[in-house]
Amino acid sequence: MAWICLACAGLFEVAGTVGLNRWSKRRDLIGLLIICISFLFSFSLLTVAMQDISMGTAYAVWTGIGSVGATVLGMIFYGESRQAARLFFLALVIAAAVGLKIVGE
Repeated sequence: MAWICLACAGLFEVAGTVGLNRWSKRRDLIGLLIICISFLFSFSLLTVAMQDISMGTAYAVWTGIGSVGATVLGMIFYGESRQAARLFFLALVIAAAVGLKIVGE
């Protein structure tokens, strides 16, 4: 259950990042609500996950989900670069998170 909470926390972090992007461009109430609600859920679920997963592993996986998710959404919806090197390093982040799961818990 802790790993499911951690994955959901990472997804809410991605949503919060999308809200930050919206807020930086529009300064509207919807963007602000997305930021507040998403990060509230993200930090709450991360806290729950850390009851059973070590802090270092939980934080690394949470950050990895957020980084990869935000980057992929940026590529799909915001026209950000899709260079091969960028995709390679995203794959390394994913491999590191999977490796932490395999050896850490």
